Amino acid sequence: MTRTGGFQDDDFWTEFNDFLFSEQRYAQAEELLGTSPLLSFPSGSRVLDLCCGPGVFTVPLARRGHDVTGVDLSPAMLAQGRKRASDAGTEVTYVQADARAYAAPGGFDVVLNLFTSFGYFDDPADNALVLRTMHTCLAPGGALVLDLAGKELLARRVTPPKVVRHGDDLLVQTDTVLDDWARLRSDWVLIRGERVTRATLVWFVYSAVELRRMAVEAGFGQVEVFGGFDGRPYDENAERLVLRAVREA
Repeated sequence: MTRTGGFQDDDFWTEFNDFLFSEQRYAQAEELLGTSPLLSFPSGSRVLDLCCGPGVFTVPLARRGHDVTGVDLSPAMLAQGRKRASDAGTEVTYVQADARAYAAPGGFDVVLNLFTSFGYFDDPADNALVLRTMHTCLAPGGALVLDLAGKELLARRVTPPKVVRHGDDLLVQTDTVLDDWARLRSDWVLIRGERVTRATLVWFVYSAVELRRMAVEAGFGQVEVFGGFDGRPYDENAERLVLRAVREA
């Protein structure tokens, strides 16, 4: 049996890659970019994909004529992103950096943080700092689109262990609510033949009200919350918590 660390451990991303970034997820990104009014930007927009992973969104964004920069802490994920960009014949700038420290003041028209890539730092102040970094990186009038599983949605879905199969491999995921719904712990057990790998992720979870307040405190204006990439309301029919906010000055 082996054990990997959390989101800052490159072994975690490598070991669980097939489950985290399936071909279905890449296809979903392509579909969203083709249909979502929240992800429609003028051609040539300077787009920062913060916590970009293996380039799920960076490559299709570049194919649509945008000037794309993907930032991630994981060398393994960035290597995959570079290969996908090369295979697709697109140009993407990839940068290895901590989301709290990446600096490109006013350098982008759009900042994206997608597929629940927010809230993983142990100190709540660090998660707030990431929002301020996003604000700093935007040019005046630029927009942030941040997507995650909202606390209201998770309350419906924290159930007995989830079992996912990928070929002959099996992943068992067990979620536990911590600190009066401030955080969630997810314990993963991956079974590949006789090999068993365990990993644990702990992250802060946010309601729409909490996330909106954090965005305002980070300096954003025109803060809107949606229940999906199609722009639906954040109500009992919501599928995701998607926040859109503007750097006004």
